[in-house]
Amino acid sequence: MTESDPSPKRESRSWLGKAFDVLSGFGLATILLIILGLLTWFATLEQIDRGLYATLEKYFDWRTPFLLPEIGGRLVPLPLPGGYWVGVVLVINLTLGGVIRIRKGWKHIGNLISHLGIIFMLIAGGVAHHFSQRGNMAVGEGETNDAAEDYFEYVVEVAEVKDGKPADIHVIGGRDISDLTRGKQRIFRFPNLPFDLEIAGYEKNALPVSVVERAPSGSPLVVDGYYLMPRPEEVNAESNTAACYARVINRDGSKQPPFILAGASFHPFTIKHENRVFTVDMRKRLWPMPFALRLDEFNAEFHPGTTRPAKFVSHVTRIEKGDESKVTIQMNEPMRYEGLTFFQASYGPPGAGPGQKLYSVFEVVRNPADMWPEYSLYIVTFGMLVTFLLKLFTYLGTTSRKKNHV
Repeated sequence: MTESDPSPKRESRSWLGKAFDVLSGFGLATILLIILGLLTWFATLEQIDRGLYATLEKYFDWRTPFLLPEIGGRLVPLPLPGGYWVGVVLVINLTLGGVIRIRKGWKHIGNLISHLGIIFMLIAGGVAHHFSQRGNMAVGEGETNDAAEDYFEYVVEVAEVKDGKPADIHVIGGRDISDLTRGKQRIFRFPNLPFDLEIAGYEKNALPVSVVERAPSGSPLVVDGYYLMPRPEEVNAESNTAACYARVINRDGSKQPPFILAGASFHPFTIKHENRVFTVDMRKRLWPMPFALRLDEFNAEFHPGTTRPAKFVSHVTRIEKGDESKVTIQMNEPMRYEGLTFFQASYGPPGAGPGQKLYSVFEVVRNPADMWPEYSLYIVTFGMLVTFLLKLFTYLGTTSRKKNHV
């Protein structure tokens, strides 16, 4: 009698296979969806105190790997991953589990289509996060405008005045100066100008204040009797007014006295060099449009007895290379053209009386993935419809065979 050979042991999976199982598993998908639900819930509560923009930046910006929620000014001791990175892992999970690992065959084609639609939707959010631009454009009745103003980004503009107008404008972007907080400075060089510019002490929200009006706390830099007084960030982030200190550096390396640049200032700082005049100004970034927009007529309707808007309608003329096109922009009916979307946002001036000249404010959005979420919903809906019809036909076919057999 001979002993039978022992059954071969099952080879353990490699670390790569184990990682694939985890990343493509349904358990990971469940955990990610629960975290997204928590992030959305906490963000909805926190935006009441922090404002929409600041809350979105905290919870869903790619630069936020982890965060602590805050409710009513109190931190919640629950570390959560940033929503952006949760979405990235969810895309990986859906790709591996819902596309690669899913059962193949015509019976599962609907599920595959639906998973592809959800992946497409998440990718659309990432594209919008990285590449979209948002600003606003105010146009008075009978007036024309061809530039939008960014909601949040403050820039420094250096220009030479020629024939009474700014020319040869050099723009220092907000990303290049927003990190220059107290104790940090950076020199920006302009080969075409007779000087360079040093910027330091950037404040996200500050106001130039006279030392006579209010004594400074600490030891801030005082320039011509003024200093920058930091202020708490506004709940509406677009209301913040950035400010910084600047100094002209001559070509021989000598430095001129510092001066203050502030978004709250009404006039730019003037520099005279020999017979040339230059201006340095801090303002929100201007965003040139590929066409001009003229507001022909603006109408506003409100719910009876309230100030709640019922309908805003702007009748505009789009002017492009001498051609004119009449367009109507109203609530929930934006104008889409040349990759730009113009939404009816608000109007002014507040409390305008009968016969007073009005202006309309449009939110301008450039988003390469503007229509992608809508397309993804069509794909998901089609996939679910295919799944439903396949299940229905299978059920009807099985029922018919049973009747024939009986």
